[in-house]
Amino acid sequence: MVAVIKPGHSMHRIFNYNENKVKEGVAECIGAENFPLNADEMSLKIKLGYLLKRMELRENVKRNSLHISLNFDPSETHLSKEKLMGIANVYMQKLGFGEQPYLVYQHHDAGHPHIHIVTTNIQSNGNRIDLHHLGIRKSEPARKEIEKMFGLVVADAHARSEAFRLKPIDVKKVQYGRTETKRAITNVLDAVLYKYNYTSLPELNAVLKQYNVLADRGSEHSRIFQGGGLVYRILGEDGKPVGVPIKASDFYAKPTLKFLEEKYILNDTKRQPFKTRVKNEIDRLFIGKTPTLDELVKQLEGKGIHVALRQNDAGLIYGVTYVDHQTKSVFNGSALGKQYSAKAVQERCGFKEAVKPDLRPQPAQKSGTTSLPTQTAKPDITPVLQGTNTVPVTISTGSILDSLLQPEQAADYIPGQLKKKGRKKRKRKNISNNQ
Repeated sequence: MVAVIKPGHSMHRIFNYNENKVKEGVAECIGAENFPLNADEMSLKIKLGYLLKRMELRENVKRNSLHISLNFDPSETHLSKEKLMGIANVYMQKLGFGEQPYLVYQHHDAGHPHIHIVTTNIQSNGNRIDLHHLGIRKSEPARKEIEKMFGLVVADAHARSEAFRLKPIDVKKVQYGRTETKRAITNVLDAVLYKYNYTSLPELNAVLKQYNVLADRGSEHSRIFQGGGLVYRILGEDGKPVGVPIKASDFYAKPTLKFLEEKYILNDTKRQPFKTRVKNEIDRLFIGKTPTLDELVKQLEGKGIHVALRQNDAGLIYGVTYVDHQTKSVFNGSALGKQYSAKAVQERCGFKEAVKPDLRPQPAQKSGTTSLPTQTAKPDITPVLQGTNTVPVTISTGSILDSLLQPEQAADYIPGQLKKKGRKKRKRKNISNNQ
């Protein structure tokens, strides 16, 4: 069993998340402990109202709500509602929430059995239950006891990482309706937004794209971009968006642009200690050899570092982002240093022509002239009128272009009519102070 605890400051948000799942037909409320009525005897208003009333006893507490998920091994599909409620009750008792009002929901929207528990940490006497390090102090010991008590599959560190490893969205299985798209994207966002240290939208997308999801602001002239909006989309096999875009504000976690920008600041500090690991792994691959770019990318993947290359329409690589899945840190190439940028890495891999020859800028000409690509065409023979006779004169194409593009006046030329005339200083008469 794997327990995930998320303290929050909005009971409405947590409650509505679970009840919306019930409306969608992918969840059901299987229990309500320490409520005046059973779960099936209460309306939504009564359920939420009872929790809000409890929270009013201590209004100065910011983190006053708790959202817990208990996740079981994919093989444990035999768990009945009664057994799930028994597990939830024992877990909450050992967590110190046995006397608190809490709702239990069984969800059917993932590849493994799991339940969600909604509660508050405000007690009936107005005191609050301390949430600091709740997972380490109480949840972990409770999890291990419950696994033995109920004969559950033991979730050691390796088994947990394997069983609940995030997988890319299978676009073939997703029907392109709003509900299915939102559910698939939510699973990815829950696993990425709070765990990875990204400091920009491109860095976040370097992670999300590995799971076929894109955070999209639209074009610079779109209403979404100009209004500071953000949508999330599923990517098809060709890397292009498919299906229905979902507004950031429609998700439970509210991962809006403002939310992400606040994360950028915190994440930048959190990722600093992990820069050295990525740089060392890259440099180690160049010791005594010169790997190709493909070899570099493949070998870094083996070290848990994904390399996201950004290319333009012409296929030229203009940017690189490193996603370290081991430390959950994301770095744009330039953030690590100049030698880890896209251009420098290509040169270190022996790829000298990072820019195509026909697009490479030519050496600048003398001052005052325009730099143009060298013309390789044969000189044109152009007839030029001189008096009444036509004389063939050889003129190079480059000379014609130079002549046409040469400014008529020097860069610092100013017509005489526009020059400011100097103002004559008027002599001030000395006026005696005795007058």
